[in-house]
Amino acid sequence: MEEMGQSPRLCTLSKGLLAPSRGLTQGSQNPEERIFHINEVRAKLLEIVGVSTNWRDHVKAMEERKLLSSFLAESQKALPSRRMKDSYTEVLLPLGSQPELREKYLTVQNTVRFGRILEDLDSLGVLICYKHTKIHSAKMSPLSIVTALVDKIDMCKKSLSPEQDIKFSGHVSWVGKTSMEVKMQMFQLHDNEFFPVLSATFVMVARDSENKRPAFVNPLILESPEEEELFSQGELNKGRRVAFSSASLLKMAPTAEERTTIHDMFLSTLDPKTISFRSRVLPPNGVWMESSKLKSLDICHPQERNIFNRIFGGFLMRRAYELGWATACNFGGSRPFIVAVDDIMFQKPVEVGSLLFLSSQVCFTQENYIQVRVHSEVASLQDKEHMTTNVFHFTFMSEKEVPLVFPRTYGESMLYLDGQRHFSSMHSPETLK
Repeated sequence: MEEMGQSPRLCTLSKGLLAPSRGLTQGSQNPEERIFHINEVRAKLLEIVGVSTNWRDHVKAMEERKLLSSFLAESQKALPSRRMKDSYTEVLLPLGSQPELREKYLTVQNTVRFGRILEDLDSLGVLICYKHTKIHSAKMSPLSIVTALVDKIDMCKKSLSPEQDIKFSGHVSWVGKTSMEVKMQMFQLHDNEFFPVLSATFVMVARDSENKRPAFVNPLILESPEEEELFSQGELNKGRRVAFSSASLLKMAPTAEERTTIHDMFLSTLDPKTISFRSRVLPPNGVWMESSKLKSLDICHPQERNIFNRIFGGFLMRRAYELGWATACNFGGSRPFIVAVDDIMFQKPVEVGSLLFLSSQVCFTQENYIQVRVHSEVASLQDKEHMTTNVFHFTFMSEKEVPLVFPRTYGESMLYLDGQRHFSSMHSPETLK
Protein backbone atom coordinates (compact mmCIF):
# COMPACT_ATOMS: atom_id res chain seq x y z
CA MET A 1 0.00 0.00 0.00
CA GLU A 2 2.75 2.47 0.88
CA GLU A 3 6.17 3.06 -0.61
CA MET A 4 9.21 5.05 0.29
CA GLY A 5 10.38 8.05 -1.69
CA GLN A 6 13.46 9.71 -3.10
CA SER A 7 14.64 12.12 -0.42
CA PRO A 8 14.89 15.85 -1.06
CA ARG A 9 17.98 15.79 1.11
CA LEU A 10 21.29 14.08 0.59
CA CYS A 11 21.02 11.02 2.79
CA THR A 12 24.34 10.55 4.52
CA LEU A 13 25.32 8.88 7.75
CA SER A 14 25.80 11.20 10.71
CA LYS A 15 29.46 11.45 11.63
CA GLY A 16 28.78 10.06 15.09
CA LEU A 17 26.38 7.41 13.85
CA LEU A 18 28.30 5.04 11.66
CA ALA A 19 27.16 2.02 9.71
CA PRO A 20 26.26 -1.17 11.59
CA SER A 21 29.24 -3.20 12.81
CA ARG A 22 31.50 -0.12 12.43
CA GLY A 23 29.73 2.15 14.86
CA LEU A 24 30.12 3.55 18.33
CA THR A 25 30.27 0.11 19.90
CA GLN A 26 33.34 -0.97 17.99
CA GLY A 27 35.68 -2.78 20.33
CA SER A 28 33.14 -2.97 23.15
CA GLN A 29 33.26 -6.12 25.26
CA ASN A 30 29.83 -5.56 26.79
CA PRO A 31 27.74 -8.68 26.09
CA GLU A 32 24.58 -6.55 25.99
CA GLU A 33 25.82 -4.88 22.81
CA ARG A 34 24.61 -7.77 20.66
CA ILE A 35 22.16 -7.08 17.84
CA PHE A 36 18.53 -7.41 18.92
CA HIS A 37 15.97 -9.20 16.77
CA ILE A 38 13.00 -6.94 16.01
CA ASN A 39 10.70 -9.28 17.95
CA GLU A 40 12.86 -8.89 21.07
CA VAL A 41 12.48 -5.11 21.34
CA ARG A 42 9.01 -5.02 22.89
CA ALA A 43 9.84 -7.97 25.18
CA LYS A 44 12.96 -6.13 26.35
CA LEU A 45 10.92 -2.98 27.05
CA LEU A 46 8.38 -4.98 29.08
CA GLU A 47 11.25 -6.47 31.09
CA ILE A 48 12.83 -3.06 31.74
CA VAL A 49 9.57 -1.50 32.90
CA GLY A 50 8.36 -4.65 34.69
CA VAL A 51 4.78 -4.63 33.46
CA SER A 52 2.52 -7.54 32.67
CA THR A 53 1.53 -8.60 29.17
CA ASN A 54 -1.91 -9.45 30.57
CA TRP A 55 -4.35 -6.56 30.12
CA ARG A 56 -6.23 -7.55 33.30
CA ASP A 57 -3.08 -7.16 35.42
CA HIS A 58 -2.14 -3.67 34.24
CA VAL A 59 -3.59 -1.83 37.27
CA LYS A 60 -1.64 -4.07 39.66
CA ALA A 61 1.53 -3.64 37.62
CA MET A 62 1.22 0.15 37.67
CA GLU A 63 0.71 0.07 41.46
CA GLU A 64 3.89 -1.96 41.86
CA ARG A 65 5.82 0.59 39.81
CA LYS A 66 5.11 3.24 42.45
CA LEU A 67 7.61 1.46 44.70
CA LEU A 68 10.39 2.35 42.25
CA SER A 69 10.14 6.07 43.01
CA SER A 70 12.93 5.74 45.62
CA PHE A 71 15.40 5.15 42.75
CA LEU A 72 14.62 8.52 41.11
CA ALA A 73 17.37 11.13 41.32
CA GLU A 74 16.66 14.44 43.06
CA SER A 75 18.92 16.27 40.61
CA GLN A 76 20.74 15.58 37.37
CA LYS A 77 24.10 15.98 39.14
CA ALA A 78 23.27 12.91 41.24
CA LEU A 79 23.24 10.73 38.12
CA PRO A 80 26.37 9.23 36.51
CA SER A 81 27.33 10.61 33.11
CA ARG A 82 26.98 8.35 30.10
CA ARG A 83 28.69 8.18 26.70
CA MET A 84 26.95 8.06 23.35
CA LYS A 85 28.27 4.56 22.79
CA ASP A 86 26.61 3.39 26.01
CA SER A 87 23.19 3.75 24.43
CA TYR A 88 24.17 2.58 20.94
CA THR A 89 21.77 -0.16 19.81
CA GLU A 90 21.36 -2.26 16.67
CA VAL A 91 18.17 -4.11 15.74
CA LEU A 92 17.78 -6.60 12.90
CA LEU A 93 14.60 -6.99 10.85
CA PRO A 94 15.46 -10.19 8.94
CA LEU A 95 12.94 -10.01 6.10
CA GLY A 96 15.31 -11.92 3.83
CA SER A 97 16.53 -14.63 6.16
CA GLN A 98 13.16 -15.10 7.93
CA PRO A 99 10.42 -14.90 5.25
CA GLU A 100 7.67 -15.54 7.84
CA LEU A 101 8.10 -11.90 8.96
CA ARG A 102 7.35 -10.45 5.52
CA GLU A 103 3.57 -10.50 5.48
CA LYS A 104 3.33 -7.97 8.32
CA TYR A 105 5.59 -5.58 6.37
CA LEU A 106 4.41 -6.28 2.81
CA THR A 107 2.55 -3.87 0.51
CA VAL A 108 0.54 -4.88 -2.55
CA GLN A 109 3.30 -3.32 -4.67
CA ASN A 110 5.76 -5.82 -3.11
CA THR A 111 7.58 -3.15 -1.11
CA VAL A 112 7.93 -2.51 2.63
CA ARG A 113 5.17 -0.78 4.61
CA PHE A 114 6.54 2.51 5.90
CA GLY A 115 3.87 2.62 8.61
CA ARG A 116 5.39 -0.51 10.16
CA ILE A 117 8.84 1.11 10.01
CA LEU A 118 7.48 4.07 12.00
CA GLU A 119 6.33 1.65 14.70
CA ASP A 120 9.76 0.02 14.86
CA LEU A 121 11.56 3.36 15.05
CA ASP A 122 9.36 4.46 17.93
CA SER A 123 10.07 1.30 19.93
CA LEU A 124 13.79 1.49 19.19
CA GLY A 125 13.96 5.12 20.32
CA VAL A 126 12.44 4.21 23.70
CA LEU A 127 14.80 1.24 24.14
CA ILE A 128 17.83 3.42 23.37
CA CYS A 129 16.79 5.93 26.05
CA TYR A 130 16.34 3.17 28.61
CA LYS A 131 19.89 2.02 27.91
CA HIS A 132 21.14 5.58 28.45
CA THR A 133 19.31 5.87 31.79
CA LYS A 134 19.91 2.36 33.09
CA ILE A 135 20.26 2.04 36.86
CA HIS A 136 22.40 -1.01 37.60
CA SER A 137 21.18 -1.29 41.22
CA ALA A 138 17.53 -1.54 40.17
CA LYS A 139 16.03 -4.58 38.48
CA MET A 140 13.45 -2.40 36.72
CA SER A 141 13.68 1.20 35.54
CA PRO A 142 11.88 3.79 37.67
CA LEU A 143 11.49 6.01 34.61
CA SER A 144 8.57 6.23 32.23
CA ILE A 145 10.10 7.18 28.87
CA VAL A 146 7.69 8.32 26.18
CA THR A 147 7.97 9.84 22.71
CA ALA A 148 7.47 13.60 22.79
CA LEU A 149 8.30 14.52 19.21
CA VAL A 150 9.32 13.11 15.87
CA ASP A 151 11.55 15.97 14.81
CA LYS A 152 12.41 14.74 11.32
CA ILE A 153 12.60 11.60 9.20
CA ASP A 154 14.36 11.91 5.85
CA MET A 155 14.31 9.25 3.16
CA CYS A 156 17.09 8.44 0.71
CA LYS A 157 15.60 5.48 -1.14
CA LYS A 158 12.43 5.31 -3.20
CA SER A 159 11.36 1.81 -2.24
CA LEU A 160 12.54 -1.10 -0.15
CA SER A 161 12.68 -4.78 -1.01
CA PRO A 162 10.70 -7.05 1.34
CA GLU A 163 13.16 -9.84 0.53
CA GLN A 164 16.33 -8.32 2.01
CA ASP A 165 17.32 -7.91 5.66
CA ILE A 166 16.93 -4.48 7.29
CA LYS A 167 18.99 -3.15 10.16
CA PHE A 168 18.31 -0.22 12.50
CA SER A 169 20.90 1.54 14.63
CA GLY A 170 20.82 4.54 16.91
CA HIS A 171 22.00 6.26 20.07
CA VAL A 172 21.28 9.25 22.31
CA SER A 173 22.80 12.34 20.66
CA TRP A 174 21.69 15.15 22.99
CA VAL A 175 20.45 15.39 26.55
CA GLY A 176 18.58 18.09 28.46
CA LYS A 177 17.52 17.82 32.10
CA THR A 178 14.52 15.57 31.48
CA SER A 179 14.59 14.99 27.72
CA MET A 180 16.79 13.17 25.21
CA GLU A 181 17.30 13.40 21.46
CA VAL A 182 17.82 10.10 19.65
CA LYS A 183 19.45 9.77 16.23
CA MET A 184 18.56 6.64 14.30
CA GLN A 185 19.49 5.19 10.92
CA MET A 186 17.97 2.43 8.84
CA PHE A 187 19.89 0.26 6.37
CA GLN A 188 19.02 -2.49 3.91
CA LEU A 189 21.21 -5.34 2.76
CA HIS A 190 22.37 -5.27 -0.87
CA ASP A 191 25.22 -7.37 -2.26
CA ASN A 192 26.25 -8.39 1.29
CA GLU A 193 26.54 -4.75 2.42
CA PHE A 194 24.12 -2.54 4.33
CA PHE A 195 23.22 0.73 2.58
CA PRO A 196 21.45 3.71 4.25
CA VAL A 197 17.72 4.10 3.71
CA LEU A 198 16.60 6.78 6.15
CA SER A 199 17.75 8.96 9.03
CA ALA A 200 15.46 9.90 11.92
CA THR A 201 15.55 12.25 14.90
CA PHE A 202 13.19 11.62 17.82
CA VAL A 203 12.84 13.49 21.11
CA MET A 204 11.95 11.45 24.19
CA VAL A 205 10.99 12.66 27.65
CA ALA A 206 11.52 10.95 31.00
CA ARG A 207 8.82 10.96 33.67
CA ASP A 208 8.52 9.35 37.08
CA SER A 209 7.42 5.74 37.66
CA GLU A 210 3.74 6.78 37.64
CA ASN A 211 4.17 8.86 34.49
CA LYS A 212 2.94 11.97 36.31
CA ARG A 213 5.87 14.40 36.51
CA PRO A 214 9.23 14.98 34.78
CA ALA A 215 12.26 13.00 35.92
CA PHE A 216 15.96 13.73 35.52
CA VAL A 217 18.10 11.82 33.01
CA ASN A 218 21.83 11.09 32.93
CA PRO A 219 24.08 13.81 31.51
CA LEU A 220 26.12 13.07 28.39
CA ILE A 221 29.89 12.90 28.06
CA LEU A 222 31.26 13.98 24.67
CA GLU A 223 34.36 12.06 23.60
CA SER A 224 35.18 13.40 20.13
CA PRO A 225 34.68 16.42 17.84
CA GLU A 226 32.07 14.41 15.93
CA GLU A 227 30.08 13.85 19.11
CA GLU A 228 30.41 17.52 20.04
CA GLU A 229 29.01 18.39 16.62
CA LEU A 230 26.06 16.02 17.12
CA PHE A 231 25.34 17.53 20.53
CA SER A 232 25.56 21.07 19.11
CA GLN A 233 23.12 20.06 16.41
CA GLY A 234 20.75 18.89 19.13
CA GLU A 235 20.96 22.34 20.74
CA LEU A 236 20.25 23.95 17.35
CA ASN A 237 17.30 21.61 16.81
CA LYS A 238 15.84 22.65 20.16
CA GLY A 239 16.23 26.34 19.28
CA ARG A 240 14.72 25.81 15.85
CA ARG A 241 11.68 24.09 17.33
CA VAL A 242 11.15 26.95 19.79
CA ALA A 243 11.44 29.53 17.00
CA PHE A 244 9.11 27.57 14.72
CA SER A 245 6.54 27.28 17.51
CA SER A 246 6.79 30.99 18.36
CA ALA A 247 6.12 31.92 14.73
CA SER A 248 3.15 29.55 14.49
CA LEU A 249 0.19 30.90 12.55
CA LEU A 250 -1.91 30.08 15.62
CA LYS A 251 0.08 32.75 17.49
CA MET A 252 1.28 35.27 14.91
CA ALA A 253 -0.04 36.76 11.67
CA PRO A 254 1.50 35.61 8.37
CA THR A 255 4.55 37.46 7.10
CA ALA A 256 4.19 40.16 4.45
CA GLU A 257 5.44 37.74 1.80
CA GLU A 258 2.94 35.08 2.89
CA ARG A 259 0.08 37.59 2.86
CA THR A 260 1.03 38.53 -0.69
CA THR A 261 1.06 34.86 -1.68
CA ILE A 262 -2.47 34.31 -0.36
CA HIS A 263 -3.78 37.52 -1.92
CA ASP A 264 -2.31 36.61 -5.32
CA MET A 265 -3.88 33.16 -5.09
CA PHE A 266 -7.24 34.73 -4.21
CA LEU A 267 -7.06 37.09 -7.18
CA SER A 268 -6.23 34.21 -9.51
CA THR A 269 -9.54 32.54 -8.56
CA LEU A 270 -11.78 35.53 -9.31
CA ASP A 271 -14.11 35.14 -12.28
CA PRO A 272 -12.92 37.65 -14.93
CA LYS A 273 -16.45 37.80 -16.38
CA THR A 274 -18.13 39.11 -13.23
CA ILE A 275 -15.22 40.98 -11.59
CA SER A 276 -16.68 40.23 -8.17
CA PHE A 277 -15.08 39.14 -4.91
CA ARG A 278 -17.90 36.62 -4.44
CA SER A 279 -17.50 34.82 -7.75
CA ARG A 280 -14.71 32.24 -7.52
CA VAL A 281 -13.48 29.91 -10.26
CA LEU A 282 -10.59 27.49 -10.30
CA PRO A 283 -7.58 28.30 -12.50
CA PRO A 284 -6.45 25.63 -14.96
CA ASN A 285 -4.99 22.56 -13.19
CA GLY A 286 -6.39 23.77 -9.87
CA VAL A 287 -8.25 21.92 -7.09
CA TRP A 288 -10.05 23.38 -4.08
CA MET A 289 -8.40 22.30 -0.83
CA GLU A 290 -11.72 21.24 0.66
CA SER A 291 -12.09 18.48 -1.95
CA SER A 292 -8.82 16.79 -0.90
CA LYS A 293 -9.99 15.50 2.49
CA LEU A 294 -10.18 11.93 3.78
CA LYS A 295 -11.23 10.76 7.24
CA SER A 296 -11.01 7.59 9.28
CA LEU A 297 -12.12 6.24 12.66
CA ASP A 298 -10.38 3.66 14.86
CA ILE A 299 -11.42 2.06 18.12
CA CYS A 300 -8.30 1.88 20.29
CA HIS A 301 -8.24 -1.73 21.49
CA PRO A 302 -5.90 -3.10 24.20
CA GLN A 303 -3.85 -4.84 21.49
CA GLU A 304 -2.43 -1.44 20.48
CA ARG A 305 -1.31 -0.40 23.96
CA ASN A 306 2.26 0.46 24.90
CA ILE A 307 4.18 -0.67 28.00
CA PHE A 308 2.37 1.99 30.07
CA ASN A 309 -1.09 0.89 28.90
CA ARG A 310 -1.70 3.90 26.74
CA ILE A 311 -2.06 3.61 22.98
CA PHE A 312 1.32 3.00 21.31
CA GLY A 313 2.63 6.13 19.57
CA GLY A 314 3.91 4.01 16.69
CA PHE A 315 0.36 2.75 16.05
CA LEU A 316 -0.89 6.35 15.88
CA MET A 317 1.87 7.23 13.41
CA ARG A 318 1.13 4.18 11.26
CA ARG A 319 -2.59 4.91 11.05
CA ALA A 320 -1.96 8.60 10.30
CA TYR A 321 0.65 7.76 7.66
CA GLU A 322 -1.61 5.25 5.90
CA LEU A 323 -4.45 7.79 5.74
CA GLY A 324 -2.01 10.44 4.51
CA TRP A 325 -0.69 8.06 1.85
CA ALA A 326 -4.24 7.30 0.69
CA THR A 327 -4.98 11.04 0.56
CA ALA A 328 -1.91 11.72 -1.57
CA CYS A 329 -2.73 8.75 -3.83
CA ASN A 330 -6.34 9.86 -4.29
CA PHE A 331 -5.30 13.45 -4.97
CA GLY A 332 -2.39 12.82 -7.32
CA GLY A 333 -3.95 9.94 -9.22
CA SER A 334 -0.77 7.87 -9.02
CA ARG A 335 1.33 6.04 -6.46
CA PRO A 336 2.99 8.47 -4.00
CA PHE A 337 6.37 7.91 -2.34
CA ILE A 338 7.12 9.21 1.16
CA VAL A 339 9.90 11.80 1.16
CA ALA A 340 9.90 13.23 4.69
CA VAL A 341 8.06 13.13 8.00
CA ASP A 342 8.23 16.37 9.92
CA ASP A 343 7.38 17.79 13.33
CA ILE A 344 5.04 15.22 14.90
CA MET A 345 4.34 16.36 18.46
CA PHE A 346 2.53 14.06 20.88
CA GLN A 347 0.35 16.57 22.71
CA LYS A 348 -1.84 14.21 24.74
CA PRO A 349 -1.74 10.47 25.47
CA VAL A 350 -4.45 8.30 23.96
CA GLU A 351 -6.25 6.03 26.40
CA VAL A 352 -7.20 2.46 25.58
CA GLY A 353 -10.85 2.37 24.56
CA SER A 354 -10.81 5.82 22.97
CA LEU A 355 -12.32 6.62 19.60
CA LEU A 356 -9.54 7.89 17.33
CA PHE A 357 -10.64 10.34 14.65
CA LEU A 358 -8.13 11.10 11.87
CA SER A 359 -8.67 13.84 9.29
CA SER A 360 -6.26 14.14 6.38
CA GLN A 361 -5.97 16.96 3.85
CA VAL A 362 -3.64 18.09 1.08
CA CYS A 363 -2.53 21.56 2.17
CA PHE A 364 0.25 22.43 -0.30
CA THR A 365 1.50 21.17 -3.66
CA GLN A 366 4.42 21.98 -5.91
CA GLU A 367 5.33 20.13 -9.11
CA ASN A 368 5.38 16.44 -8.08
CA TYR A 369 5.24 17.12 -4.36
CA ILE A 370 2.20 16.77 -2.10
CA GLN A 371 2.23 18.10 1.47
CA VAL A 372 -0.35 16.28 3.59
CA ARG A 373 -1.53 17.28 7.05
CA VAL A 374 -3.23 14.70 9.27
CA HIS A 375 -5.09 15.89 12.36
CA SER A 376 -5.68 13.39 15.17
CA GLU A 377 -8.27 13.77 17.91
CA VAL A 378 -9.83 11.40 20.44
CA ALA A 379 -13.06 11.04 22.35
CA SER A 380 -14.00 8.52 25.01
CA LEU A 381 -16.95 6.20 24.52
CA GLN A 382 -18.79 8.05 27.31
CA ASP A 383 -17.74 11.63 26.51
CA LYS A 384 -18.45 13.22 23.13
CA GLU A 385 -15.87 15.98 23.65
CA HIS A 386 -12.98 15.75 21.16
CA MET A 387 -9.38 16.57 22.10
CA THR A 388 -6.47 17.03 19.68
CA THR A 389 -3.63 14.58 20.32
CA ASN A 390 -1.36 14.98 17.28
CA VAL A 391 -0.82 16.84 14.04
CA PHE A 392 1.21 14.92 11.46
CA HIS A 393 3.07 16.41 8.48
CA PHE A 394 4.01 14.16 5.56
CA THR A 395 5.74 15.10 2.31
CA PHE A 396 5.01 12.78 -0.63
CA MET A 397 6.33 12.68 -4.17
CA SER A 398 3.98 11.57 -6.95
CA GLU A 399 4.97 9.75 -10.11
CA LYS A 400 3.60 12.65 -12.15
CA GLU A 401 2.98 16.36 -11.70
CA VAL A 402 -0.01 17.07 -9.46
CA PRO A 403 -2.66 19.84 -9.51
CA LEU A 404 -2.26 23.01 -7.47
CA VAL A 405 -4.45 23.33 -4.37
CA PHE A 406 -6.28 26.59 -3.75
CA PRO A 407 -7.69 27.67 -0.36
CA ARG A 408 -11.20 29.04 -0.30
CA THR A 409 -11.42 30.34 3.26
CA TYR A 410 -9.08 32.17 5.62
CA GLY A 411 -8.67 29.01 7.70
CA GLU A 412 -7.65 27.03 4.62
CA SER A 413 -5.23 29.82 3.70
CA MET A 414 -3.50 29.34 7.06
CA LEU A 415 -3.32 25.58 6.44
CA TYR A 416 -1.79 26.31 3.04
CA LEU A 417 0.88 28.58 4.53
CA ASP A 418 1.62 26.08 7.29
CA GLY A 419 2.05 23.34 4.69
CA GLN A 420 4.30 25.61 2.65
CA ARG A 421 6.45 26.27 5.71
CA HIS A 422 6.90 22.57 6.42
CA PHE A 423 7.68 21.87 2.79
CA SER A 424 10.19 24.74 2.68
CA SER A 425 11.93 23.42 5.79
CA MET A 426 13.41 20.70 3.58
CA HIS A 427 16.50 21.27 1.48
CA SER A 428 16.06 21.87 -2.28
CA PRO A 429 13.78 19.12 -3.64
CA GLU A 430 15.00 16.82 -6.35
CA THR A 431 13.03 15.76 -9.42
CA LEU A 432 11.43 12.32 -9.25
CA LYS A 433 13.67 9.78 -10.95
